[in-house]
Amino acid sequence: MPAVGGSIESVTLDSRSFAVAADAEAERNLGGFSNELQANGDGTARIVKTRGMWALSGITIEIDDFRGDSEYLQELADRPDFFPVTITYAGGQTYQGTGQIVEELTSSSQSATGDISLAGPGVLTVQ
Repeated sequence: MPAVGGSIESVTLDSRSFAVAADAEAERNLGGFSNELQANGDGTARIVKTRGMWALSGITIEIDDFRGDSEYLQELADRPDFFPVTITYAGGQTYQGTGQIVEELTSSSQSATGDISLAGPGVLTVQ
C-alpha cells in the first residue's frame, strides 16, 4: 500500500470535533526521545537521551461563531490541566493523546478559521 498524504480531516479536543482546512500544512512530532551523541576521550561515545513531548502545529480549523468555538477553545486553553486530543488524517489514521493548546489563539472573520498548535506529555499513539 502506498504512503498517503493529505489533509487532516478533523481534530477532536475534549470530545468536540473541529474540521481542519484542506490546505493546512500541519507538522507532527509524535514525542518520545531525541538522541545526542557525546564523545569520550578514548574515542568511544555516549548516547544522551532527552525525553520530549508530542506536538502538532500549523492546524487551521473551522471556527463557527454560532457554536461558540472561539470561546470553547479559550476555555480549554484556560484549563490548568491536559485534555483528550484525537487527530484523524486523510489516510484514515487516527492518533490520540492528552495535551493542551499552546501559543496564542487567533481567528479570521473572513475565512471563519483559526490557527492552533497543540502539545502534550508522552507520545501520540495510533488508535
